Amino acid sequence: MSWIVLVVSGVLEAVWATALGRSEGFTKLWPSVIFGVALVASMGGLAYAMRDISTGTAYAVWVGIGAALTVLYAMLFGGEGFSLVRALLIVGLVGCIVGLKLTSAH
Repeated sequence: MSWIVLVVSGVLEAVWATALGRSEGFTKLWPSVIFGVALVASMGGLAYAMRDISTGTAYAVWVGIGAALTVLYAMLFGGEGFSLVRALLIVGLVGCIVGLKLTSAH
């Protein structure tokens, strides 16, 4: 269950990071609200997962999922450029996350 919560929390990290950018310095209401809700839920999920998953592994997986999804979303919808190299780097990041799960003690 902790791994599922950790993955969902990583997705929520991408949500709050994207909302933060769209809030334009907290000047837009709904992106700011989404940021706050997603941030609290993401951190709460990370804290929950850390009860069973070591801090280093949990944090690396959480931030890796968030980073990969944030960049992917920005490339698809946010105007960031797409390149084969960037796509391969994201695939490599996801591979590292899977590797951490496979080598985890839990």
